[in-house]
Amino acid sequence: MKLAIAQMNSMVGAMQKNAERILDLARQAHDQGARLLLTPELSLCGYPPEDLLFRQDFYAANQRALKWLEQQLPSDLAVVIGHPHEVAGKRYNAASVIHSGRIQATYHKHHLPNYNVFDEERYFEAGDLPVVFEWQGTRYGVLICADIWEPAPALQALQANAQVLLVINASPYHLHKQQTRYQVLRERIQETGLPIIYANMVGGQDELVFDGASFAMNSQGELMQELPMFEDCLAFVTLAQNQPVPTVISEHSSVEATVYQALQLGLKDYVDKNRFPSVVLGLSGGIDSALTLAIAVDALGKERVKTVMMPSEFTADISMTDAAEMAKLLDVEYSVLPIKPLFNGFCETLAEEFTGKAFDTTEENLQARIRGMLLMALSNKFGHLVITTGNKSETAVGYSTLYGDMAGGFALIKDVPKTLVYKLANYRNSLGQVIPERIITRPPSAELRADQTDQDSLPAYEILDAIMEAYVEKDQGIENIIKKGFARADVERVTRLIDRNEYKRRQAAVGVRITERGFGKDRRYPITCQLTF
Repeated sequence: MKLAIAQMNSMVGAMQKNAERILDLARQAHDQGARLLLTPELSLCGYPPEDLLFRQDFYAANQRALKWLEQQLPSDLAVVIGHPHEVAGKRYNAASVIHSGRIQATYHKHHLPNYNVFDEERYFEAGDLPVVFEWQGTRYGVLICADIWEPAPALQALQANAQVLLVINASPYHLHKQQTRYQVLRERIQETGLPIIYANMVGGQDELVFDGASFAMNSQGELMQELPMFEDCLAFVTLAQNQPVPTVISEHSSVEATVYQALQLGLKDYVDKNRFPSVVLGLSGGIDSALTLAIAVDALGKERVKTVMMPSEFTADISMTDAAEMAKLLDVEYSVLPIKPLFNGFCETLAEEFTGKAFDTTEENLQARIRGMLLMALSNKFGHLVITTGNKSETAVGYSTLYGDMAGGFALIKDVPKTLVYKLANYRNSLGQVIPERIITRPPSAELRADQTDQDSLPAYEILDAIMEAYVEKDQGIENIIKKGFARADVERVTRLIDRNEYKRRQAAVGVRITERGFGKDRRYPITCQLTF
């Protein structure tokens, strides 16, 4: 038996377009001898559709697309399609099996995740019945994503005489996610003794990136096949005596390579799916904008990327030199728009109001906001999407300017800690140097006042990032973090900054999530609160 996995990149809301893609993949699979095709969770409508799931016309459009597929798919090919399903006023996350010109069975997802980025209980009812269908001599049990994370659905399929488990997924990427999937599936295999075919979605959807990496395991929990990460592709699995036959296992990349790919795909799909012709970003000569530029060019091509250096009186000559050199290395459009005349004009206008007040963060923020205005003007005039360049460490502690360097449409590295920024820059240079070495080695600075460095007002990034990870991603309290060996002053300072800057993060642009908890859907803190514990 030869089956196919459609590791596809669905577009949320584009039911007919997604249906046409499923049909194209089905015909390719059929032509190459497959007689069973798996598509990802909610492949027909894209994932996650969020509050579109409250609209009646959304379900009607899905049903029309399903009916069209019933008529178009090869009759001797069984296709498992993920879609939303409404029955008697109840709504389900469903998977339907189509062959011989009609839907033969429909499975309703049992376990609805309601944590991190997921809130499926808001939209769906939970199913409780197994679906096992027989096709060409084998009995297949159907499961959807989170169902495999609990024992009951797989055991129900076993009790209904399933011989192979088919799991369709829209499982988003974060660091080390694939190893967790392996562990969970091996637990289900140990409990059931059944092989599993795991088909995952690929593509970027707002802050989420789906990494694909679909795979097959035999009934001993051995990995028999694995598809590439972050690639829209069609692949084939051969079953012999209901066990997947060993074949190509994609080589696992380094952490840095995987994160870099995730950021590329997240940016590319956000730009392309939202039909932006190009992007623009401020190139400062610093590490964050340098990494952002490298990813943007790799994701979109140099023709779709514009860079702007906006020097002030505090911008070092080496920053100007390094920014120009990097733009030349990547052969991107590069402009220099000095902000000193604009800054002086603002200061003159505000001089009377500011009488007796010393230069402080007000003037620093004013420079950042002038730069934000210039980038947004270029965006309005030419249609560029403005890419902001702030990293997770800065976003956490508010080391960024609201309506200044935070102004833009997509915050590409907002979930990348500063220490990882450096690792990603070195990784990209290992493929061919595009970031001047001095950008990586010099002390980081916002260059908003004379002789400024980040560590004037922040702990070393190795310390900041470790405290941030414990507090934000692991939900650990201050005393527990101090027990790890961090200085109380550093822990209290960093956590206080994280708490007080929630209002800024709530107004930040969306950006790619690459950690287990980013500043987005999976961390929903109140803006107005007093933490006294």
